[in-house]
Amino acid sequence: MEATAAPTGSQATPAVDRKKLLDLYPALASLPAERLTDLLRRTAVMHLPAGTQVFAEHQRCQGFPLLIDGGIKVIKLAASGRELMLYRVVPGGSCIISSSCLLGHSDYNARGIAETPLTLLALPVDAFAALMVDHAPFRDFVFHLFAERICELMQLVEEVAFARLDQRLAKVLLARHETVLNVTHQQLADELGSVREIVSRLLKGFAAQGLVTLGREQLTIVDRPGLQKLAAV
Repeated sequence: MEATAAPTGSQATPAVDRKKLLDLYPALASLPAERLTDLLRRTAVMHLPAGTQVFAEHQRCQGFPLLIDGGIKVIKLAASGRELMLYRVVPGGSCIISSSCLLGHSDYNARGIAETPLTLLALPVDAFAALMVDHAPFRDFVFHLFAERICELMQLVEEVAFARLDQRLAKVLLARHETVLNVTHQQLADELGSVREIVSRLLKGFAAQGLVTLGREQLTIVDRPGLQKLAAV
């Protein structure tokens, strides 16, 4: 993993909160203390501002990311310029595209963007390979991630192919678990792989039904049960 356009202020440091790391990634806790110390000594700790492109399509993967703070959205860009969000990476998880690139010796086929300020560790390629070979808990962690993400991506394919856009929009709003959402129509369109005009029209329909109220770069959920009913249709 490589920050492709790290703005001023991003940095790498040699230190990390070991307890927090092991709480988030217990697969590393059973490593011998000496090996864990050596691993952390060789692992870059990166602090990246929101909006940083963490990795890009057709770029070589430089390490396996372990996210400590923040969130990354992984998106696929079509030739038309439209985007489709594939999944999010949160602390305690990682990016299966990075692991598949490392295992398959291939380049990235999507890109990752920091949604919030990030703190992440980039395990060196050789360290990732060694852990996959001789540390079963880490290997199980990576394969478990594959299983989870494949299920998520299959669900995404099903929704894109078969679900109405208003259903998908309702699910996206509900998934944020907030009443007041600071989000633009364009951001929602990008997440759905749609265009702003269509999403704006749907949101106006939601507002007319009393499901939401709309403001400038803000949306308030008024009738959550109504949205849930729409999402389940």
